[in-house]
Amino acid sequence: MSRKPLPAQAGERSRAELSFDKPQVLAQLFGQYDRNLVALENRLGVYITARGNRVGLEGTAEQVALARDVLNDLYARIQRGEDCDTGLVDAAIAMASEPTLDGILSAERTSAPPIMIRTRKKTIVPRTPAQAHYMKQLVSHDMIFALGPAGTGKTYVAVAQAVAQLITGSVQRLILSRPAVEAGERLGFLPGDMKEKVDPYLRPLYDALYDCLPAEQVERRIASGEIEIAPIAFMRGRTLADAFVILDEAQNTTPAQMKMFLTRFGQNSRMVICGDPNQVDLPGGVAASGLADAVRRLEGVEGIAMSRFTAADVVRHPIVGRIVDAYEGPNA
Repeated sequence: MSRKPLPAQAGERSRAELSFDKPQVLAQLFGQYDRNLVALENRLGVYITARGNRVGLEGTAEQVALARDVLNDLYARIQRGEDCDTGLVDAAIAMASEPTLDGILSAERTSAPPIMIRTRKKTIVPRTPAQAHYMKQLVSHDMIFALGPAGTGKTYVAVAQAVAQLITGSVQRLILSRPAVEAGERLGFLPGDMKEKVDPYLRPLYDALYDCLPAEQVERRIASGEIEIAPIAFMRGRTLADAFVILDEAQNTTPAQMKMFLTRFGQNSRMVICGDPNQVDLPGGVAASGLADAVRRLEGVEGIAMSRFTAADVVRHPIVGRIVDAYEGPNA
């Protein structure tokens, strides 16, 4: 691979060369038609050449150092079995650009990352600094509010952590809940029994579960009561002990529902409340949201953590982050 050098930029030019000892990994690292290397050049402003198992970097000292960190990080991730897609490249760039956690980038590249969640089907590692911070909070606090736009991994990471704790026996039950509120629509009468009526609202939680556990285990644990998926109305009057409890789409709870849910908290439990404060489907809008009310009341309370995400933390297709910016940014 050799392309026309990028225009000279301000600052003293610096050069570096990397050598990778497993050539079979390089096809994934470089991407089809070197698209991953092209993406690094465009994002970081560095010039890259690749010959055999050697990669040359040219740019300012800062650009070269950043590109070296990203390439080493991607190489290690691929060796651990992660797919090197566009999302992983963007995540590696974001993590290298904002090393906010001790050890997250300085650890040996060939060793396991210091923050991870292991489930039956996959190992989840943080893709943004905010996700890394969130993962730390999930093991250090009893109650966590995860706030931010769709696609930032709030619910998915929480479900993965809950599954990991269920597998190891740290908790006896996994309870997933969300309000049965339509997203700006009025669906009217829904046929079927109670489960058939509420399951469409809970589908995202099922999807996350099936991504972390084999299907037969999900179904067996649901049948035995180890995993419970129910609308928030079913939580009234209960004490949720020895459980990992997740409330999704919490922005669509009323203040009364939120108070009821939070006070279900029992001994040896962990509770995660996920929601996007800017995407309220209640008739009264943001002013009617129990999530906004709870954050205002509980910010700074001992034992409760607030984990905030922005459009920069979106780990779906990059266009999702740009859509969030367009709707919620300064020009919205």
